[in-house]
Amino acid sequence: MTNIILTGDRPTGQLHLGHYVGSLKNRVTMQSDPENELFIMVADMQALTDNAKNPEKVSSNILQVALDYLAVGLDPTRTTMFIQSQIPELSELTMYFLNLVSVGRVRRNPTVKSEIEQKGFGDSVPAGFFIYPVSQASDITAFKANLVPVGEDQKPMLEQTQEIVHSFNSTYGEVLIEPKGVFPDKGMGRLPGIDGNGKMSKSLGNGIYLADSAETVAKKVMSMYTDPNHIHVEDPGQVEGNMVFTYLDVFGKDKEKIEELKANYRRGGLGDVKIKRYLIEVLEEVLLPIRTRREEFGQDPAQVMAMLKEGSEKAQAVAAQTMSEVKKAMGISYFS
Repeated sequence: MTNIILTGDRPTGQLHLGHYVGSLKNRVTMQSDPENELFIMVADMQALTDNAKNPEKVSSNILQVALDYLAVGLDPTRTTMFIQSQIPELSELTMYFLNLVSVGRVRRNPTVKSEIEQKGFGDSVPAGFFIYPVSQASDITAFKANLVPVGEDQKPMLEQTQEIVHSFNSTYGEVLIEPKGVFPDKGMGRLPGIDGNGKMSKSLGNGIYLADSAETVAKKVMSMYTDPNHIHVEDPGQVEGNMVFTYLDVFGKDKEKIEELKANYRRGGLGDVKIKRYLIEVLEEVLLPIRTRREEFGQDPAQVMAMLKEGSEKAQAVAAQTMSEVKKAMGISYFS
């Protein structure tokens, strides 16, 4: 049985190594499996829920996100990449779902509560942002996705989708598919920022981007958080919480060498500059082919946008079929 997989990203900036580790790399693997049908959404409507007064931030990054997709190896002949706002059925389905969800239930969603607090909305939270978990349920169910790759922090969103599917099917009949989550391997779900912050984030400015030049990557690595008490080369250093070693564990292929470096660093006698230079080499091995492909695709932005248009048309045809079934089940398909 074919798996239908739905995932995506908010176009509020270029994608970074955190995205690569947490989702992009896995998407390339999933698309190579003939049992999988993969839909990847550029979630511009979701991005507008907290950027409505700065829409250019969203629209200007549509192309950037698409370039990142192509650069890591996502193939439009095997994966449907589309823009959320170009699928009107998603908004219509959200409206129907809102009638099945209480305000209290949305308010209890721990991810929404946390994000509202982080963004400092207070009582001025946009209604669109408040109900975006319901919109996510529409995104997933419109394509009848049975698998949804998510991080641990997105579990509440998935649970809310499952509740909505159960409520809809119980009320109107078995139309929608209840999705299951696909979670990252232990230790691979979230890449810390170069400053030691628990999350690499566009808003925190602590990321290494897939589009960064070799010079920019080197500069960022040299500024990385290590061990503040490792002042002199001969001082014993701490590996745990040291971002250089954290990144070497994730990206380095020579595990034996990395373990030797850790032992040496703990003993004392190994300077931060030396391990940072080694990390620069490791990251460049990962990023050089991505950067090269990105530059090649970037030479023809019109072709990239044409790819997104074609993907959006394909995605809309699928969503329209689901919407037809939904309206028929609800008894509001009046003229068919």
